[in-house]
Amino acid sequence: MAYRNGRDRAPMNDETYRYMWERLKAGDLGMDIAADLGVHPGRVSELKTGKRGSNVTGISPA
Repeated sequence: MAYRNGRDRAPMNDETYRYMWERLKAGDLGMDIAADLGVHPGRVSELKTGKRGSNVTGISPA
């Protein structure tokens, strides 16, 4: 996948957050998104709750 770097995982930046957010909105499961990007599923969960990537998603942290 184009988002992976030399260590076979996606960098956590705005581009990756946008990609994850679009997949979540499309109905993809967080664990599937995480597996495709080579990251821990907790990173996807943090995006959903606003702990990460709130500038992309518009969700403010709880």
